[in-house]
Amino acid sequence: MGAYSEFCIPNSVFYGKNSLSELGEQVKAYGKKVLLISDRIIEKIGHVKTCQDILKEVDVSYISYLDVNTEPTDLHVDEALQLCLKEQCDVIVAIGGGSCIDAAKAVAVLTTNGGYIGNYIGNKTSIEKNPIPLIAIPTTAGTGSEVTNATVITNTKEDIKMMIKHPAFLPKVAIVDPMLTTSTPPNVTAATGVDALCHAIEAYISRLSQPLTDTLALSAIEAILNNIKVVYEEGENTDARQKMAIASMQAGIAFSNASVTLIHGMSRPIGALFHVPHGISNAMLLPGVLEFTKESAIDKLATIGRMISPESTTLTDTELANITINKIKQLCRDLNIPNMKTWGIDEQKFRQVLDKMATDAIASGSPANNPKVPTKQEIIDLYNYCYDYDFSGNITEFNSVK
Repeated sequence: MGAYSEFCIPNSVFYGKNSLSELGEQVKAYGKKVLLISDRIIEKIGHVKTCQDILKEVDVSYISYLDVNTEPTDLHVDEALQLCLKEQCDVIVAIGGGSCIDAAKAVAVLTTNGGYIGNYIGNKTSIEKNPIPLIAIPTTAGTGSEVTNATVITNTKEDIKMMIKHPAFLPKVAIVDPMLTTSTPPNVTAATGVDALCHAIEAYISRLSQPLTDTLALSAIEAILNNIKVVYEEGENTDARQKMAIASMQAGIAFSNASVTLIHGMSRPIGALFHVPHGISNAMLLPGVLEFTKESAIDKLATIGRMISPESTTLTDTELANITINKIKQLCRDLNIPNMKTWGIDEQKFRQVLDKMATDAIASGSPANNPKVPTKQEIIDLYNYCYDYDFSGNITEFNSVK
């Protein structure tokens, strides 16, 4: 860490049961016409209508774009942007998973700055004007996108997930109501929950971590490990849902300010090329990448191990780090996380694109923040290692990637 650090969060965060009731007043404070961005699943569940009814109650006009799908693309962004410009919307409300919120972030920035979203990668094109205000409402406990300053959009021409980070992508308001997550099915609960766990662990071990992010990351790790199985098995458990929603938000704030690392860097190409949901592709990589990283993050992985097993007072840091990785492997088994082979990724096609995936992973910048910075060949080796990864059994000592 340098002489000082920066820590950014939305202007306002409302969280807890029934916090969605704040939507009307927050919209009125920021604009007069809303572009409501969501997807067809959230519409079917009824959350879109709930938001529309709230907007009607406060006499705010709106237009809806509901065609985002599980992985937001530049095409979704362009369609929503054209609607926003045509209808002269001055505030955006996004309700849904990270895909809806990420798409909305891109639209908010492009509405005032113009151009193609991919041009803003690495500040190649500078963001000169403030985006229109965005109110983000997550319906899953996972991505943390409602409190982050990054968006991930798929470039449909190049099959690349573009991760774009800038303060302009930070929503003005986040509304985190755990009651919106109770309709999430078990498989999505597992995927998004492990995504949040990845955010927290990566933020904690990141080379860019800082005391504030460490505190939030550790709190999130503990809450997720204690509650994710409960919400997976008991979807209507509102107490566990609330703890997961807060933990997801904490993890989002942590990684937004400390960055993700190798797991996310390697995960994005899997999603872009094989259309694996983001949380699942992270989970496929999590224990294997931690094995690779262990010796370079031994103290922090040991700290997590002490939290998991406080009675283990005589163990070495290496043994405690192994407890952490074993716990994560057990969690993946309990949540029925598949490896890439089990998911159905064709091995021949997978081998053919390893070089591209490793190149794209490095280009994202995230692997450079890993405690152990991998070479391109090490990333290729890790992809091979994780392709048919065995989540069963315990880690003893990881020496090299085969």
